[in-house]
Amino acid sequence: MDNMNGLSKSGLERLHRTMAGHVEAGRVPGVVTLVERGGETHVDTIGTAELGGSEPIRRDSIFRISSMSKPITAAAVLILVEECRLRLDEPVDRLLPELADRRVLRSPDAALDDTVPAQRPITVRDTLDFRLGLGMLLTEEAFGYPWFQAAQELGISGFGPPQPALPHTPDESLREVATLPLIEQPGRRWSYNIGSYIQTILVERASGRPFPEFVRERIFEPVGMTDTGFTVPAPDLDRFTASYIVGDGGALSLYDPRAGSAWSRTPAFPEGAGGLVSTVDDYVAFARMLRGKGSYGGERILSRRSVELMTSDRLTPEQRQEAFGGVGGWGYGVGVGLRRDDLWQTPGRYGWDGGLGTSWYTDPAEDLIAILLTQRCEYPTVNPVWLDFWTSVYAALEE
Repeated sequence: MDNMNGLSKSGLERLHRTMAGHVEAGRVPGVVTLVERGGETHVDTIGTAELGGSEPIRRDSIFRISSMSKPITAAAVLILVEECRLRLDEPVDRLLPELADRRVLRSPDAALDDTVPAQRPITVRDTLDFRLGLGMLLTEEAFGYPWFQAAQELGISGFGPPQPALPHTPDESLREVATLPLIEQPGRRWSYNIGSYIQTILVERASGRPFPEFVRERIFEPVGMTDTGFTVPAPDLDRFTASYIVGDGGALSLYDPRAGSAWSRTPAFPEGAGGLVSTVDDYVAFARMLRGKGSYGGERILSRRSVELMTSDRLTPEQRQEAFGGVGGWGYGVGVGLRRDDLWQTPGRYGWDGGLGTSWYTDPAEDLIAILLTQRCEYPTVNPVWLDFWTSVYAALEE
């Protein structure tokens, strides 16, 4: 019988062959995939932990999940909103006075001293929906703007050498961010990444706890995410994977090694934009919690309303067009599908990708969770492993 709880056996076999083909071709050292539908979970492991190595990829192999950290950070903020220690439309100035009285660039490509006053303060909601006026505009020309060059020099852009966090402490990082004007007026435009840094510091100051402690106690331990954190403990380094970037001609070059990895040391700033490592079973537990409207294994992490708010699009049509070409939107820490534009693009589908080679999406309409963990650092929509994974997952759906 080909149909297994809404998943085609032949389709899953094709997924395996396709991923194995990428490993055999040297496009990626190893792959862990998970597809879950109708109460049935299929996990596949292919390849090795490092290029040319002999250590096989395992189900409990540890990967750098980079921007798949962002949904976890947004969930931490919403926990504090529910406890009335943060309020969505409250200015961040009370807890982050460094960001009070902002100046704003006259245009995103302007010189750093060509500014006007901010029309209103940055709010907690702005940090969650990435409309705070601080962040990367993901267009080719924007990476040449003076603002981006300054963020790079200060080490706060998130684009740079392998590191599990910014090179500064949280307070130092915020002071560096505060030296820059806003790139846009608060609420005007979606911009990437820095909002999650600010969320991390908001959680610390609102809770009075270091961010790693807060997320461990309020999310990781209740959900059973025992291998998720900001460093890989020495006893677990044998399960860690190397990380690679794609060079000229598609060849892989080492980005961060297994032995001596930046993630083997405690970071100065354990930040929630891209600093976490995790495993496939840990991350699917987080995904199941969101699918369960905030509840998992009898533990209530978030309310149903918070999860619905988090996983619904918050952007205007113009902002969606600027950020995602109009195909998708943004909730709180997750991308949200708005229309069918590909085999795998479905309205209501939510999740996010990690720039170091990982991807997760939940599709409520299809009762589907799927996760891809690799070591190939490449922009998702030009990454052949990413493209073929999602095409194969949706091609395997029955009913």
